[in-house]
Amino acid sequence: MEWRKSSRSTGTSNCVELRQDLAAIRDTKRPDVELPTPRTAVRTLISALSR
Repeated sequence: MEWRKSSRSTGTSNCVELRQDLAAIRDTKRPDVELPTPRTAVRTLISALSR
């Protein structure tokens, strides 16, 4: 599965990544640990952040 970082992320490892299917997030410092999330929650978060 592919992961995406924000286009505003720097080259450091202090990022949160979003799985391409929007079903999980992870910290770049611990890529082996995934946090499953409801897709509706991720969409709501993205919508709120883009306002």
